[in-house]
Amino acid sequence: MQRSELESYLNTLLSANLIKDYCPNGLQIQGKNDIKKIITGVTATQALIDHAIAEKADALLVHHGFFWKNEPYTIKGMKHQRIKALLSQDINLLAYHLPLDAHAELGNNAQLGQLLSINNIKPLANLKPLGIVMQGDFTEEINAKVLSDKISTTLQRQCLHIAPASNKNINTIAWCTGGGQGYIEAAAEQGIDAFITGEASEQTTHIAREMNIHFFAAGHHATERYGIKAVGEHLAEQFDLSVDFIDIDNPV
Repeated sequence: MQRSELESYLNTLLSANLIKDYCPNGLQIQGKNDIKKIITGVTATQALIDHAIAEKADALLVHHGFFWKNEPYTIKGMKHQRIKALLSQDINLLAYHLPLDAHAELGNNAQLGQLLSINNIKPLANLKPLGIVMQGDFTEEINAKVLSDKISTTLQRQCLHIAPASNKNINTIAWCTGGGQGYIEAAAEQGIDAFITGEASEQTTHIAREMNIHFFAAGHHATERYGIKAVGEHLAEQFDLSVDFIDIDNPV
Protein backbone atom coordinates (compact mmCIF):
# COMPACT_ATOMS: atom_id res chain seq x y z
CA MET A 1 0.00 0.00 0.00
CA GLN A 2 1.29 3.48 -0.80
CA ARG A 3 1.81 6.00 1.99
CA SER A 4 -0.48 8.57 0.39
CA GLU A 5 -3.19 5.93 -0.10
CA LEU A 6 -3.04 4.91 3.57
CA GLU A 7 -3.22 8.48 4.83
CA SER A 8 -6.07 9.36 2.50
CA TYR A 9 -8.03 6.28 3.56
CA LEU A 10 -7.55 7.00 7.29
CA ASN A 11 -8.37 10.69 6.90
CA THR A 12 -11.65 9.77 5.20
CA LEU A 13 -12.46 6.91 7.59
CA LEU A 14 -11.97 9.10 10.67
CA SER A 15 -13.25 12.38 9.17
CA ALA A 16 -9.96 13.91 10.23
CA ASN A 17 -10.33 17.10 8.19
CA LEU A 18 -13.70 17.95 9.77
CA ILE A 19 -12.56 18.05 13.41
CA LYS A 20 -10.68 20.94 15.01
CA ASP A 21 -7.93 19.53 17.22
CA TYR A 22 -4.92 20.39 19.39
CA CYS A 23 -2.47 18.69 17.03
CA PRO A 24 -2.16 17.75 13.34
CA ASN A 25 -4.05 14.59 12.42
CA GLY A 26 -2.73 12.30 9.70
CA LEU A 27 0.86 11.93 8.57
CA GLN A 28 3.17 13.66 11.07
CA ILE A 29 6.55 12.18 10.10
CA GLN A 30 7.14 11.06 6.52
CA GLY A 31 8.90 7.76 5.90
CA LYS A 32 9.09 5.20 3.11
CA ASN A 33 6.50 5.20 0.36
CA ASP A 34 5.63 1.48 0.36
CA ILE A 35 3.84 0.24 3.46
CA LYS A 36 3.39 -3.44 4.28
CA LYS A 37 3.77 -3.61 8.07
CA ILE A 38 2.18 -1.29 10.63
CA ILE A 39 2.62 -1.12 14.40
CA THR A 40 -0.24 0.49 16.34
CA GLY A 41 -0.20 1.82 19.89
CA VAL A 42 -1.64 4.50 22.13
CA THR A 43 1.31 6.93 22.29
CA ALA A 44 4.39 7.44 20.13
CA THR A 45 6.83 6.89 23.00
CA GLN A 46 10.43 5.85 22.53
CA ALA A 47 9.51 2.35 23.71
CA LEU A 48 6.83 2.01 21.02
CA ILE A 49 9.17 3.43 18.37
CA ASP A 50 11.81 0.89 19.41
CA HIS A 51 9.24 -1.89 18.95
CA ALA A 52 8.43 -0.58 15.48
CA ILE A 53 12.12 -0.57 14.59
CA ALA A 54 12.66 -4.08 15.96
CA GLU A 55 9.66 -5.35 13.98
CA LYS A 56 10.92 -3.59 10.82
CA ALA A 57 7.64 -1.71 10.52
CA ASP A 58 7.01 0.72 7.69
CA ALA A 59 4.57 2.84 9.69
CA LEU A 60 3.60 3.61 13.26
CA LEU A 61 -0.08 4.46 13.82
CA VAL A 62 -0.98 6.05 17.16
CA HIS A 63 -3.58 8.05 19.07
CA HIS A 64 -1.08 10.41 20.73
CA GLY A 65 1.53 11.65 18.29
CA PHE A 66 3.65 14.81 18.24
CA PHE A 67 3.35 18.60 17.74
CA TRP A 68 0.75 19.51 20.34
CA LYS A 69 -0.63 23.03 20.63
CA ASN A 70 1.37 25.24 23.03
CA GLU A 71 4.32 22.83 23.28
CA PRO A 72 7.81 24.17 22.40
CA TYR A 73 8.58 24.41 18.68
CA THR A 74 12.16 23.26 19.16
CA ILE A 75 13.15 19.68 18.39
CA LYS A 76 15.58 18.66 21.10
CA GLY A 77 15.89 16.27 24.02
CA MET A 78 13.22 13.56 24.15
CA LYS A 79 11.42 14.82 21.04
CA HIS A 80 14.68 14.87 19.09
CA GLN A 81 15.48 11.29 20.05
CA ARG A 82 12.04 10.05 19.02
CA ILE A 83 11.98 11.86 15.68
CA LYS A 84 15.60 10.95 14.95
CA ALA A 85 14.80 7.26 15.48
CA LEU A 86 11.83 7.40 13.11
CA LEU A 87 13.71 9.30 10.41
CA SER A 88 16.80 7.10 10.64
CA GLN A 89 14.67 4.02 9.92
CA ASP A 90 12.41 5.75 7.37
CA ILE A 91 9.29 4.93 9.44
CA ASN A 92 6.09 6.88 8.86
CA LEU A 93 4.25 8.26 11.88
CA LEU A 94 0.49 8.71 11.55
CA ALA A 95 -1.55 10.03 14.48
CA TYR A 96 -5.25 10.62 15.05
CA HIS A 97 -6.41 12.29 18.25
CA LEU A 98 -10.00 13.60 18.55
CA PRO A 99 -11.08 11.95 15.27
CA LEU A 100 -10.20 8.59 16.83
CA ASP A 101 -11.98 9.39 20.11
CA ALA A 102 -15.21 10.30 18.36
CA HIS A 103 -15.57 7.69 15.57
CA ALA A 104 -18.99 6.04 15.86
CA GLU A 105 -17.72 2.44 15.52
CA LEU A 106 -13.93 2.27 15.79
CA GLY A 107 -13.39 5.18 18.18
CA ASN A 108 -12.15 5.01 21.75
CA ASN A 109 -15.56 5.95 23.13
CA ALA A 110 -17.46 3.47 20.98
CA GLN A 111 -15.04 0.65 21.76
CA LEU A 112 -15.17 1.30 25.52
CA GLY A 113 -18.95 1.28 25.43
CA GLN A 114 -18.94 -2.10 23.71
CA LEU A 115 -16.44 -3.53 26.21
CA LEU A 116 -18.65 -2.50 29.13
CA SER A 117 -21.82 -3.92 27.49
CA ILE A 118 -23.57 -0.56 27.39
CA ASN A 119 -26.77 -0.42 25.34
CA ASN A 120 -28.22 2.25 23.02
CA ILE A 121 -24.89 3.99 22.51
CA LYS A 122 -25.15 7.46 20.97
CA PRO A 123 -23.46 10.86 21.29
CA LEU A 124 -24.34 13.00 24.29
CA ALA A 125 -26.32 15.94 22.95
CA ASN A 126 -25.04 19.49 22.45
CA LEU A 127 -21.31 18.67 22.49
CA LYS A 128 -18.81 19.02 19.65
CA PRO A 129 -17.23 17.23 17.94
CA LEU A 130 -20.13 14.80 17.75
CA GLY A 131 -19.19 11.66 19.66
CA ILE A 132 -16.59 13.23 21.93
CA VAL A 133 -18.88 12.15 24.77
CA MET A 134 -21.12 9.10 24.40
CA GLN A 135 -24.15 8.03 26.41
CA GLY A 136 -26.08 4.80 26.86
CA ASP A 137 -27.81 2.63 29.41
CA PHE A 138 -27.78 -0.78 31.03
CA THR A 139 -30.41 -3.47 30.55
CA GLU A 140 -31.07 -3.33 34.29
CA GLU A 141 -30.02 -0.84 36.95
CA ILE A 142 -26.57 -1.64 38.28
CA ASN A 143 -25.06 -1.00 41.70
CA ALA A 144 -22.13 1.43 41.63
CA LYS A 145 -19.79 -1.01 43.37
CA VAL A 146 -20.64 -3.70 40.82
CA LEU A 147 -19.94 -1.27 37.98
CA SER A 148 -16.66 -0.16 39.55
CA ASP A 149 -15.52 -3.76 39.81
CA LYS A 150 -16.58 -4.43 36.22
CA ILE A 151 -14.61 -1.45 34.93
CA SER A 152 -11.51 -2.43 36.91
CA THR A 153 -11.68 -6.06 35.75
CA THR A 154 -12.38 -5.22 32.11
CA LEU A 155 -9.62 -2.61 31.82
CA GLN A 156 -7.24 -4.44 34.18
CA ARG A 157 -6.74 -1.28 36.18
CA GLN A 158 -8.25 -0.30 39.54
CA CYS A 159 -10.57 2.59 38.86
CA LEU A 160 -11.33 5.54 41.13
CA HIS A 161 -15.00 5.84 42.14
CA ILE A 162 -16.50 8.99 43.61
CA ALA A 163 -20.11 8.51 44.71
CA PRO A 164 -22.73 11.15 45.41
CA ALA A 165 -24.47 11.13 48.80
CA SER A 166 -27.46 9.28 47.34
CA ASN A 167 -25.24 6.41 46.11
CA LYS A 168 -28.09 5.71 43.69
CA ASN A 169 -28.16 2.73 41.35
CA ILE A 170 -27.08 3.40 37.79
CA ASN A 171 -29.18 3.10 34.65
CA THR A 172 -27.94 5.86 32.35
CA ILE A 173 -24.25 6.50 31.79
CA ALA A 174 -22.01 8.82 29.79
CA TRP A 175 -18.30 8.59 29.09
CA CYS A 176 -15.32 10.24 27.42
CA THR A 177 -12.04 8.32 27.31
CA GLY A 178 -8.72 9.88 28.27
CA GLY A 179 -8.71 13.30 29.92
CA GLY A 180 -12.44 13.94 29.66
CA GLN A 181 -13.25 14.78 33.28
CA GLY A 182 -14.36 18.27 32.26
CA TYR A 183 -17.47 16.82 30.63
CA ILE A 184 -18.95 15.44 33.87
CA GLU A 185 -20.96 18.60 34.45
CA ALA A 186 -22.57 18.39 31.00
CA ALA A 187 -23.52 14.78 31.71
CA ALA A 188 -25.01 15.68 35.09
CA GLU A 189 -27.00 18.54 33.59
CA GLN A 190 -28.60 16.07 31.18
CA GLY A 191 -29.70 13.81 34.03
CA ILE A 192 -27.14 11.04 33.53
CA ASP A 193 -26.56 8.73 36.53
CA ALA A 194 -22.82 8.09 36.07
CA PHE A 195 -19.82 9.34 34.11
CA ILE A 196 -16.64 7.45 33.14
CA THR A 197 -13.38 8.94 31.93
CA GLY A 198 -9.66 8.35 32.33
CA GLU A 199 -8.53 11.06 34.72
CA ALA A 200 -9.82 13.16 37.62
CA SER A 201 -9.27 16.78 38.65
CA GLU A 202 -9.64 18.31 42.10
CA GLN A 203 -12.99 19.83 41.26
CA THR A 204 -14.36 16.57 39.84
CA THR A 205 -15.07 15.30 43.36
CA HIS A 206 -17.20 18.31 44.22
CA ILE A 207 -19.15 18.17 40.96
CA ALA A 208 -19.95 14.48 41.45
CA ARG A 209 -21.11 14.99 45.03
CA GLU A 210 -23.05 18.19 44.48
CA MET A 211 -24.68 17.25 41.16
CA ASN A 212 -25.69 13.72 42.23
CA ILE A 213 -23.69 11.78 39.64
CA HIS A 214 -21.33 8.83 40.08
CA PHE A 215 -17.81 9.38 38.72
CA PHE A 216 -15.35 6.73 37.60
CA ALA A 217 -11.75 7.42 36.53
CA ALA A 218 -10.20 4.33 34.95
CA GLY A 219 -6.91 5.66 33.56
CA HIS A 220 -6.12 7.77 30.50
CA HIS A 221 -4.12 5.02 28.84
CA ALA A 222 -6.38 2.19 29.97
CA THR A 223 -9.50 3.77 28.48
CA GLU A 224 -7.79 4.63 25.19
CA ARG A 225 -6.18 1.33 24.20
CA TYR A 226 -9.08 0.10 22.15
CA GLY A 227 -9.72 2.63 19.39
CA ILE A 228 -6.29 2.47 17.77
CA LYS A 229 -6.35 -1.31 18.10
CA ALA A 230 -9.72 -1.44 16.34
CA VAL A 231 -8.51 0.81 13.52
CA GLY A 232 -5.45 -1.40 13.02
CA GLU A 233 -7.62 -4.53 12.87
CA HIS A 234 -9.86 -2.77 10.35
CA LEU A 235 -6.87 -1.98 8.13
CA ALA A 236 -5.67 -5.57 8.30
CA GLU A 237 -9.11 -6.79 7.19
CA GLN A 238 -9.46 -4.29 4.35
CA PHE A 239 -5.95 -4.40 2.88
CA ASP A 240 -2.98 -6.68 2.42
CA LEU A 241 -1.21 -5.31 5.50
CA SER A 242 0.43 -6.83 8.56
CA VAL A 243 -0.77 -4.89 11.61
CA ASP A 244 0.25 -5.52 15.24
CA PHE A 245 -0.95 -3.67 18.33
CA ILE A 246 1.72 -3.08 21.01
CA ASP A 247 0.52 -2.05 24.47
CA ILE A 248 3.19 -0.08 26.34
CA ASP A 249 2.15 -0.22 30.01
CA ASN A 250 1.16 3.10 31.56
CA PRO A 251 -0.48 3.26 35.03
CA VAL A 252 -1.86 6.77 34.43
